[in-house]
Amino acid sequence: MAWLEYVLPLIFLAPLGAAALVAITLRDVQTVGLRSPHDGKPIREIAQAHRDRLEKARMVFFLDATLAPTLTLMPLVYGMGRMLFAEEQSWLEWSLYGVVSTLLAMLFCFLILRDVQRVRRLTRSLACELAVGQALDHLIRPLAKPYFVFHDFPADSYTIDNVLVTPQGVFVIQTVAREFPLDIEGHPINTVSVESERLRFRGWNERQVLRKVRLSTVWLRQWLARHAKLSVPVSGILVLPGWEIDDETEHLGDSRDVRVVDGADLATQLGTAQGEAIDDAQRQHLVEVLNRRYQRVENKPPPQ
Repeated sequence: MAWLEYVLPLIFLAPLGAAALVAITLRDVQTVGLRSPHDGKPIREIAQAHRDRLEKARMVFFLDATLAPTLTLMPLVYGMGRMLFAEEQSWLEWSLYGVVSTLLAMLFCFLILRDVQRVRRLTRSLACELAVGQALDHLIRPLAKPYFVFHDFPADSYTIDNVLVTPQGVFVIQTVAREFPLDIEGHPINTVSVESERLRFRGWNERQVLRKVRLSTVWLRQWLARHAKLSVPVSGILVLPGWEIDDETEHLGDSRDVRVVDGADLATQLGTAQGEAIDDAQRQHLVEVLNRRYQRVENKPPPQ
């Protein structure tokens, strides 16, 4: 029967199919999260949202790199099986198997290169946010000045990297990581110019990051007014670790709703601010309200 010539070669695909199944099954090993031995809830650390995104990116990279050789060889293995069972050999059919394998190889090369770039970008972002988070943790001195830091604070549809409650006010702190462009001699150019509505890097401009900090600041101010029944100063800070900041508005003496800093002396700047805008009772109330939302969203069961 002619159709058996096309069915019997599928036997040779069983080992490759088993290998692909094992790779798909093991993909969850890359994303095993830590849970508390006391209540079984996920343990959240500094920059947990970035950690989760990095773990997912590594899982995708692992899956693509593992499936690439398996799926690429499948057309060739099937074609060799056809050579054993077919009564007549067709060069056109063999060429088709070769073309399919080549296209699959090119596709997986593109996917793996994309995955590597994404893992590198997320790794740098995680390193920057960890550095900022550790700098903020240095402000927590209960006996001196009660500073409270909430990492990965949940907003409506996104997370705020850090929310800092201080006697001087509440700060929304977002961290952004960008690669340094190179000059003709290969030296990094790490200067960024800050304008009222955009960041000017060497070779490109960005507006979205400033807009996101402003939106987060407005959202938190309104949320605190609604839930804490307090009108407190909420300021936005954008941290660009490793960059030299050239803020044009500071030269003109203008005030800015979003401060852009390099993060190197962030703890010192926030820890030495003068004047108290929030008293101890208000600050404690704010922390309790923020903590209730933080705990409620963190313990929310995942969708089924």
